Amino acid sequence: MLHRAGISVWVLGFVVMLASCATPMPERAQSPLLRAERAMGGNGLQSLGFTANGSGATFGQAWQAGMAWPRVQYTAFSRWMDYDNAVLREEFARRRAEPTGGGALPLMGLGEQRVTGLLRGTHAWNLTGPVATAAPVAVDARIHDLWTSPHGVLKAALRNKATMQMDGETAVFSFTEPGRFSATLRVNAQGLVERVDSVLPNPVLGDTRVSTVYSDYRDHGGVKFPARIRQNQGGFAVLDLEVTGVRVNEPLAAEVPAAVAAASERVVAEKAADGVWFLTGGSHNSVLIEMRDHLILVESPLYDGRAEAVLAEVRRLAPGKELRYVINSHHHFDHAGGLRAAAAAGATLVTSEQARPWFERVLANPNRISPDGLARSTRKAVVTGVNGQRTFTDGVRPVDVFMIEESAHAQGFMMVHLPRERLLIQADAYTPGAPGAPAPAVPNANHVNLVQNIERLNLEVGRILPLHGRMVPLSELLMAVGRKP
Repeated sequence: MLHRAGISVWVLGFVVMLASCATPMPERAQSPLLRAERAMGGNGLQSLGFTANGSGATFGQAWQAGMAWPRVQYTAFSRWMDYDNAVLREEFARRRAEPTGGGALPLMGLGEQRVTGLLRGTHAWNLTGPVATAAPVAVDARIHDLWTSPHGVLKAALRNKATMQMDGETAVFSFTEPGRFSATLRVNAQGLVERVDSVLPNPVLGDTRVSTVYSDYRDHGGVKFPARIRQNQGGFAVLDLEVTGVRVNEPLAAEVPAAVAAASERVVAEKAADGVWFLTGGSHNSVLIEMRDHLILVESPLYDGRAEAVLAEVRRLAPGKELRYVINSHHHFDHAGGLRAAAAAGATLVTSEQARPWFERVLANPNRISPDGLARSTRKAVVTGVNGQRTFTDGVRPVDVFMIEESAHAQGFMMVHLPRERLLIQADAYTPGAPGAPAPAVPNANHVNLVQNIERLNLEVGRILPLHGRMVPLSELLMAVGRKP
C-alpha cells in the first residue's frame, strides 16, 4: 500500500502541473523534470561511469544492404560521462558473433577489437595507445550518447525546455538539442527514466531513429542507474548490456589534444598514372579518373566534411570538367557516408545492383536535424547499378567495375580495374600492412578471396590502389597470402 501511495503522490504532482493552464508548457515541465532528477539522484551529479558486458552489433556494417547489423560480443565495456564538461569516454573490447559483415574487427575466431573513443564539447577523437586521431564523423553519435544517458537526458531536457504530457502514470517529455538530435523520454511513476526515443543525423541514412530502454534500476550511494541497457539504431539492435559496476563523481580527465583541436580534412593527390590521381590524407582514400569529357571518382567516404574536401581537390585537379560518376565500392557507412555530398554536386552514384534499391530509399530520407549538402541542394540522388560487371568508357580509356564474389565482408562488393594502366582499386578486401612487415602466419581470408577474384577474372594488375592505406605493387598482396610474386 505504501508503494502504491508513493506512486499516486508522484503522479499527482505531474497532473497538478499539467492542470495549471496559466503556466506555459515548457515551464510546466521544469518542476517534474527536477523531481525526476532528484528521484534518480542526479541533483549534484557531475559525472558517472559504468562498466558492463553483453552483446551488440556493428552499426552500418551489414553484410547485405538493408539487413541487420552484424552481431558482436562485448568482452569489456565502459562508458564515463562528465556532464559538467560535456565529456564522454568509451572503451570496449569486442569480437565477432557471426562470420559475415564489415567493421574493423578481426575475422571470426581470430581475436577482438579494442577501441577507446572520446568526446569533449564538439571535438571527438580516438586513442591508439597515446596517439590521438580526430574523429569528426563520430561527433553527433557521441553527443547523442552523452545526452541520452539516463541522467544526461534529464539535464538535456531541462536545458532545452522540454514539453510534457502524461501517458497514464508515465510522464513523457520532448525536446531538441539544436543541430544534434531530438528526443522523447518516458519517466515512470517512480521518477526513473525508462525509455528514450531519439532521432539523430547520419551521413547515409539521414534522420535516424534510436530507441534506448533502461530497466532494473539499482541504487549506488543514492544515485539510481539501470542494470540493463538495450538499444536499437536504424531499425536493428546495437546494444544489450548488463551493467556490472557504477562509479559516481570520479574525476574524468579528457582535455582536447592540440592535434585534434587543429585537425581539418586534408586531401593529398598522388599521381598514379596519366589522368589518374590517388587521393589520400585521411583514413579513407578516393581515386580520381579523368576521361576525355568528364570525370569519374571512385569512393566518396565518411561524411560531408571529407567528401567536400575531396570534391574541392577534384575541381582543382581538373577544373571545368563535369564529375559525372561516383563509384561506391560497397554500402558500409564509412565508405558510403560521402554519397549525399556527391549527389548534391550533381554526380550519378554507381552502386551494386543489389544495393541500388536500398540506396535510392535511404538517400531520399530527409536530414532535418542537421541539413546536409544534399538537403540544402534540393537535388534528388540519381543511382545506377552494376550487376556483375560494367564498363565505363570515353572511347579511349575503359574503366571496368567488377563484383568481388563470395566475400564475407559484403554482398555487392565492387572493385575497379583500369586495364590500360594495370591498376586495381579496392576497399577492405586488402589493406596493406607496414612496409617490410612479414606476412601473417595465417593468411587473411579477405586477402585470399581478393586474389581468387583477380585470377577468376584474369585481370592484369601491376599496382593496387587501396581505399585504406598506401599504394602497393601486386607482389605485396601475393606475399601476404603466402604466394611468391
